[in-house]
Amino acid sequence: MSIRQVVILAAGQGTRLRKDDRELPKPLYPLLGRPLISYVMEAFAEVGVRDFFVVVGFHKEELIPGLEESLPAGCSLHLVDNPDWAKSNGVSLHKAKGKVEGRFFLSMSDHLFQADMIHRLQSGAAESDTLYLAVDRKLDQVFDMDDATKVRTQAGRITAIDKKLTDFDAVDTGLFICPPGVFSALESVMEDGDCSLSDGVRELGRAGKARVVDIGPALWQDVDTPDMLGNAESLLRERWEPGAGS
Repeated sequence: MSIRQVVILAAGQGTRLRKDDRELPKPLYPLLGRPLISYVMEAFAEVGVRDFFVVVGFHKEELIPGLEESLPAGCSLHLVDNPDWAKSNGVSLHKAKGKVEGRFFLSMSDHLFQADMIHRLQSGAAESDTLYLAVDRKLDQVFDMDDATKVRTQAGRITAIDKKLTDFDAVDTGLFICPPGVFSALESVMEDGDCSLSDGVRELGRAGKARVVDIGPALWQDVDTPDMLGNAESLLRERWEPGAGS
């Protein structure tokens, strides 16, 4: 059964890309004349997602009109408020508890990826109680490895995930399928009301409920810095196939 809902994390400040508070919120940052998040939304709409749960926080008054304009035709926008936007991204995801039903896609608002990645992830996500992370094993093609979240796997299971890993075989692309149990996993690792998404993934991994799906030849790019934005522009111009999520 195809998944028709996605949670998109868009509550953060985006300080490494935005020069100052006078600039647009990061999800609306222009990429080849279009808001960054419009590419994310379009890729999900292309594979049949219709319900977009977008977690907002920092400068939400400026962000919300841009989200409404970027929403693909025939889709519904559900805003999830995160007043604790200065905390880690696990808190943003936890704000969606009680909003989504069953399994859902999870995406960052600043990660571009081809729609084929979503197809591959969904095709490989066989167990309904397990988190699945789309990973890139083309390590020689990762644009900024220092910034990437590294993943160590064994027989398809996540055994470690962290930016500082030195022994790893894949990179986190920021695209997930989450089971309802992800919320209890986040709650179990939350300290002083804060936790990262990777903390939750590690907790599910300890229970054997966190697996990976290889994206194969598909392309993606995290857009965290001006250099990453430039690489995303190059990918879109030179290598992104029409109909592949661009």
